[in-house]
Amino acid sequence: MDVKHIAKLANLTLSADEEKKFSSQFTDTLKTIAKINELDTSKVEPTYQVSNLHNVTRPDKIQPDRILPLETVMASAIGTHNGYFVVPAIFHEN
Repeated sequence: MDVKHIAKLANLTLSADEEKKFSSQFTDTLKTIAKINELDTSKVEPTYQVSNLHNVTRPDKIQPDRILPLETVMASAIGTHNGYFVVPAIFHEN
């Protein structure tokens, strides 16, 4: 994949200098990944975390004293409709 294609997928406009810079960085990243792939990990147990912490999330409880009234929340919104924020569309037809 080249930088222009990735930029298009990310909806980014890049200058020629940025394309050159990101192309070099992308190449360096792929080289690093190739080096990492050379490591023998056959004896390494799969893991999703390394800190041995378990269940460090807080309980999912509603705290009524922290809920703002809808009128307060919507007061600074640029656009609203039926109690929802109105934002510009992010999907475009090509």
